[in-house]
Amino acid sequence: MTAAVFDHDGPWTEEEYLALGETSQRVELFDGSLHVTPAPTPRHQNISGELRAALRTPARDAGLRVLEAVNVRLKPGRIPIPDLVITGEIDFDEPNIEASDVRLVCEIISPSNAATDKVLKMHYYAAAGIPWYLLIEQQSGTLHLYRRQGGHYIEQSVATVGEVLELVEPVRAKIRPEDLVP
Repeated sequence: MTAAVFDHDGPWTEEEYLALGETSQRVELFDGSLHVTPAPTPRHQNISGELRAALRTPARDAGLRVLEAVNVRLKPGRIPIPDLVITGEIDFDEPNIEASDVRLVCEIISPSNAATDKVLKMHYYAAAGIPWYLLIEQQSGTLHLYRRQGGHYIEQSVATVGEVLELVEPVRAKIRPEDLVP
């Protein structure tokens, strides 16, 4: 992948981006530019795995799916890789999930990447019409749930250690921060 990235001239197209294939790093496409981050830390992956486990049964009960680290096409040329999504019916063989199929998107905030998750991605997910956005602070486990209203997100609820975040949409679930953080 390294040679393909450094030998590339001009903005990246979706086709060129998808041709990179699977990598050990997260490579996202934002309006012709690649955003590359190292593989997530074990703490990050533990939180993601525990959250997926907590949401798996409620999602299935609602006829939905929970997926980790998949391409989500927000619009042509804009493909982030959220930490976790809850989707409706999708084609499991397509390289991208369309934003219109995503009911909830989750990002686990990495200290080195906080602005991307709190500002850039939040704006892009809202603009794409994704109804729910869950942000998780990696160190404390604090959960921030946002609901889309108009073209932006409004904070719906917050849960810190010792509290419970109760989801009623798109799935019914109770999540305790201490169950996610190692």
